[in-house]
Amino acid sequence: MTLIALTGGIASGKSTIARRLAEHGAVIVDADAIVREVQRAGSPVLAEIAASFGDDVLTQAGELDRPRLASRVFGDEDAVRTLNAIVHPAVRAESAARFAAAHAADPGAIVVYDVPLLLEARAEDPWELVVVAHAPVELRRERLVSLRGMSPADADARIASQVDDGRRLAIADVVIDTTGSMEETVAQVDALWERLTR
Repeated sequence: MTLIALTGGIASGKSTIARRLAEHGAVIVDADAIVREVQRAGSPVLAEIAASFGDDVLTQAGELDRPRLASRVFGDEDAVRTLNAIVHPAVRAESAARFAAAHAADPGAIVVYDVPLLLEARAEDPWELVVVAHAPVELRRERLVSLRGMSPADADARIASQVDDGRRLAIADVVIDTTGSMEETVAQVDALWERLTR
């Protein structure tokens, strides 16, 4: 099994890259989807979040009120550390189970872990390759405002809350530049797939 980490800042084109790799036959393990799963209503992780941050981070239906939790932790490094200490071990365990399942189903599988917080949580794991989706901050800000409807201030805050591009690029084995057209991005992903499968 080949295990690849795919990371990138918000609005860097990471999802586009993951989709194209899936079209080629890669098994995609989505860290964000796992986060949502381990925080589902009734889960031990959600109970621990409520115990640490208060029951008001839950909706009346007992689900996580994500905007409320985000407003509680955003910009507070201690709160972020507390939240990460609850969530990251559960995500690590679940992602490892999915890697193992992919390997059991196909020992030759190419598994791509789509993980925004690679540097924050998984940089030391034994990846065969670290692939970084990259676009300049100005372009990512423009995408957040025009495509996701964020205010410029919210876009700037979200970008600023993540690891800076220099640190991300420093760990990259492969950089996919998503500044150009969709066709140019796809061509780079296709070249990566050819490298992985030859």
